[in-house]
Amino acid sequence: MSYESNMLAKLRMPSRSEVEKNLLIILVEHNGTIKEFGTGEEIVTKIADTFNLNTEQRKSYLETIYRKENRLKKSNLWHRLLFRAADNLAKRELITRPTKTYQLTNKKEWMLTEAGYNKALALLNIPKEQKNKLFIKSFEVEEVAKKIRVTEKPQKYIPFSSNSNKKQTTRLMNIRSRGFRQAIIEAYDFKCAICGLKIYSPNKYQWEVEAAHIIPHSKNGKDDIWNGLSLCRFHHWAFDVGWYGIDPELRIVTSRFVHNLPNDMGKQWNYDLINYPTNKNIKLFLPSDKSQWPDFLALQWHMENILQKG
Repeated sequence: MSYESNMLAKLRMPSRSEVEKNLLIILVEHNGTIKEFGTGEEIVTKIADTFNLNTEQRKSYLETIYRKENRLKKSNLWHRLLFRAADNLAKRELITRPTKTYQLTNKKEWMLTEAGYNKALALLNIPKEQKNKLFIKSFEVEEVAKKIRVTEKPQKYIPFSSNSNKKQTTRLMNIRSRGFRQAIIEAYDFKCAICGLKIYSPNKYQWEVEAAHIIPHSKNGKDDIWNGLSLCRFHHWAFDVGWYGIDPELRIVTSRFVHNLPNDMGKQWNYDLINYPTNKNIKLFLPSDKSQWPDFLALQWHMENILQKG
């Protein structure tokens, strides 16, 4: 048994496989990414807490002598165990190393891959089908989201896609859809563009807002930033069925059918959910980056084809 193995056994440290499982769960709890395991990092303490490690287990060091330099090197045993577990997960392509993540996000973090995400959901007894509802990053989805964010808008933008994307596999379509959602709701700072609602679930796995297509997929609307809006669930539905449109000055336009509604409809307590945007003549909550604002042609198509004019 090696010196390191002896130390792990003597201190009754958790096994590497136990740490690996915990890392995958922690990554889900942190929306898919955690920082490097540096001294003083909160994540190092948080994972140690899940194992109820005592002070000796957290503070013990391995000591190695470099004979050529006659130098003593000390490395924290708990940090080393964490790194070895993460490194093994990276070798199995369940997470990406900070060096690889940095190339994509400019942040030195460990990040879940799709395979690691699936493994983590299994450990948490969460069906994989829930991935479309959860806001947890994976490397593959982040790649799609980044491409959507950084692509420059063509001078003659056409918001309709060709039929070529329909040949994609279900897996690729799922990743593309989640990448679109991530890019849109991050651009809008997780707020509903119509009412400004911004809130997540108690476990922070889900956001209330959804990514809405202005021109729907069924009409070959593109999965890009200019054909998307971040909308809460109610206003997503209301926009899709034609209660709302958006005019060239990015003002919210309400269907004239709203005047036919009985007095007890479209209200929550005394708050008028349907009619208030027109009453206040308010504009959208838009991304801070104007290059990510919705496209006029897409909005015009929605006004002409979806908004119920009456």
